Amino acid sequence: MKSVNKILVTLTAFVLCITFLVPRYGMAQVVNASTKKRISIGVGLFTDIWMNTPAGMKTRTINQGVQVFGTYNMPFGKSNFSFAIGLEISIHNLYWNYYFNERGGDTLQFSRIPDDISHKRSKLTMPYIEVPVEFRLKTKSKVSVGIGFKVGYMVYAHSKWVGEDYLWGTSNTLKSSFKGIRNIEKLAYGPTLRIGYKWFNVNGYYSLSKIFLKDKGIDMYPISVGFVLMPF
Repeated sequence: MKSVNKILVTLTAFVLCITFLVPRYGMAQVVNASTKKRISIGVGLFTDIWMNTPAGMKTRTINQGVQVFGTYNMPFGKSNFSFAIGLEISIHNLYWNYYFNERGGDTLQFSRIPDDISHKRSKLTMPYIEVPVEFRLKTKSKVSVGIGFKVGYMVYAHSKWVGEDYLWGTSNTLKSSFKGIRNIEKLAYGPTLRIGYKWFNVNGYYSLSKIFLKDKGIDMYPISVGFVLMPF
């Protein structure tokens, strides 16, 4: 997760530097005005709505996630339409009533949290490196609409636990991150939709892929809804 956080921090810092320094020093020294207009960078927050959860599984109402992306836009002549392709990092979180239990022999490495084990937080974190593509319409009134698709690869799935020390049966509070989560699909893909005005956008993502491998019998998938700030 440290490597993902470093990439995320670096991209966010890049966005902030571009946003505040470009107007002051000018972009002409690096790229021409035409190229500048073709670059879009965004930072967003979203929540995952988890679908097809099995009986007995409970998820939190808000499962917050974050995304950072950059795209290169290719306009269709002098029209208001364009095509964009880029690179994105998104981090999805599943807050649920399950915990990591590899020693228990569960084929998914997770078990439902027993009622006699108290906890503050249990979540599964799934970071992705993604390639988004999008067909865009931007009107003269600065209203924009984007319809697209993205494909991602999960780089470091892990589970976090804050609660009773169930591993050793002590009364101490256990704060742990469990690596090497198996039985999770590496590829994620699905359509996207974005509607915005100037630099503020609301967006959505519908995952066509499942979280767990097909032979595990759990067909969970997320629908992501949130907002994106695109300073330019």
